[in-house]
Amino acid sequence: MVSDKKDRFIRTIDEHKKIIYKIVNSYCPNREDRKDLEQEIIIQLWKSFDKYDDSYKYSTWMYRIALNVAISFYRKERKWSLKGDFYDEASIFNMVDENGKDEAVLDGQIKLLQTFITNLNELNKALMLLYLEEKSYEEIAEILGITKTNVATKIGRIKVKLKKEFENI
Repeated sequence: MVSDKKDRFIRTIDEHKKIIYKIVNSYCPNREDRKDLEQEIIIQLWKSFDKYDDSYKYSTWMYRIALNVAISFYRKERKWSLKGDFYDEASIFNMVDENGKDEAVLDGQIKLLQTFITNLNELNKALMLLYLEEKSYEEIAEILGITKTNVATKIGRIKVKLKKEFENI
């Protein structure tokens, strides 16, 4: 029975590992911190696996848990940062592919967008991450536990803010 649960869990994680990598990279520029956050997300997913509600997609369940863990991790790390500048610019632009290897982001505008998104607060960063994943407003609302109207309003405001950031360059 435990082996069956373990096998199902491993399959689920394997099928949705891109979710974990995207969140880890959005919240942790440092390789060691990424490993720690990834491990913590997997631990929390395991602890919650028996409580999974199959009325939701696995991806929604994983996003919700992974984002909550990442936000908590980010806040903890921010407290430890002496300067309050948690991200170092060189590492912001590295992405981890599904094999865990670093690859540089090629386009300069994507780098700028990543920088601007990195500077958003935790909720807005999560909103943009999900929006860029082309999740519906309904699914974003479900994952983040806010209303669909709130999602639309916040995304609209973030878009205006990001547009101004680009115009100022």
